[in-house]
Amino acid sequence: MEQLARLYHDHLRVLNQRVSEIISRENLSGLIIHSGQPHRQFLDDMDYPFKVNPHFKAWLPVTDNPNSWLVINGRDKPQLIFYRPVDFWHKVADEPSDFWAEHVDIKFLTKADKVAEYLPDNIDEWAYIGEHLDVADVLGFSRRNPDSVLSYLNYHRATKTEYELACMRKANEIAVTGHQAAKAAFYNGASEFEILQVYLSAISQGENQVPYSSIVALNENSAILHYTALEHASPAQRRSFLIDAGANYNGYASDITRSYAFEKNIFDDLITAMDNMQLQIISMMKPGVSYAELHIQTHYKLAQILLDFDIVRGDVQGLVEQGITRAFFPHGLGHMLGIQVHDMGGFLSDENGTHVAAPEAHPFLRCTRELDINQVLTIEPGVYIIDSLLAELKQERCQSQVNWNMVDSLRPFGGIRIEDNVIVHGDRIENMTRNLGLSR
Repeated sequence: MEQLARLYHDHLRVLNQRVSEIISRENLSGLIIHSGQPHRQFLDDMDYPFKVNPHFKAWLPVTDNPNSWLVINGRDKPQLIFYRPVDFWHKVADEPSDFWAEHVDIKFLTKADKVAEYLPDNIDEWAYIGEHLDVADVLGFSRRNPDSVLSYLNYHRATKTEYELACMRKANEIAVTGHQAAKAAFYNGASEFEILQVYLSAISQGENQVPYSSIVALNENSAILHYTALEHASPAQRRSFLIDAGANYNGYASDITRSYAFEKNIFDDLITAMDNMQLQIISMMKPGVSYAELHIQTHYKLAQILLDFDIVRGDVQGLVEQGITRAFFPHGLGHMLGIQVHDMGGFLSDENGTHVAAPEAHPFLRCTRELDINQVLTIEPGVYIIDSLLAELKQERCQSQVNWNMVDSLRPFGGIRIEDNVIVHGDRIENMTRNLGLSR
């Protein structure tokens, strides 16, 4: 914890430097960052689970306290207006005493609608950063989420501090523990619902604490990219298992996927081939490499695997150019990772917000930046039997290039995705997920 506190001090210094630069450019006195407010469920007296403003938790690991505020000018100690109401209905947040508390000036707010008393008098010279624009309007902010400010912050957010990297290694370590427990549960006959409970118990995080809704899919369900239905009954025949699940640490996310075959068969061999391909793609990463180009190279490597397993026929170039590989691998290679699972800044080529669109043939790619030092990304190639996409191939001239008998034999297994979280260094790539014990 002592080392984390030291890294956190340096982290704040970097964030303050960024704020100092952008508010000088924009002639602002500073930024006021709102943690957010609860959202009431329609026609109910209960709120949806609270999700904190990512720009708020970039400064400090407070992820579960709505109605709090940060006042930052890039020079002075950040000021935290910490919400602590008098409330006998709900648990009130404890007074902060963790490693980060000494690095901020803390004031306590007992009534959310009295925050104006704690904010600067010249509020029109400060920019509001948050989602509740109606609140910002009432408080008198004339600058609300300025594009220039957000573009600058989002662009630089892709470069992680050493504190952030330490948090993300810990988030990976926690998730790896859960993945290992989930794998054992699969081979021991658990249902999708039961596997998820095993995973959450192993990482000691609830469904509303993990960074995204976990995907736990058996058999054909593995081909549904965002499957979250969770069957309670175990399938009559256990063939395959895909788990896409992460964990949180101090507000930072991990995002890991693994696929397993219940028996040694051709699907297991296909998993091995995909695993090797994923590691090959990771080995190609270094500063200056285009992430979009890595995605395209993944399609060429996948085309060779499809040929090797007699799933398709033809040549690698033609399979990619005709879009045949996209029917088996329709999503992007991965994305930036950090305080959000799909971290901001993946499409920005500069701090002014210049947008670099995904290639026209690959619209679902979530990152088009060139790789740089201290970026964190996921690498998650996949191959799936998705009938709606394959049906489109049947309507085209290239349908004869698909071995439909092999497709039929693989359909009951669903699909495969292998996902690791990696850090780009100047002289190497750090695969956090594998380094912390999760192999194939």
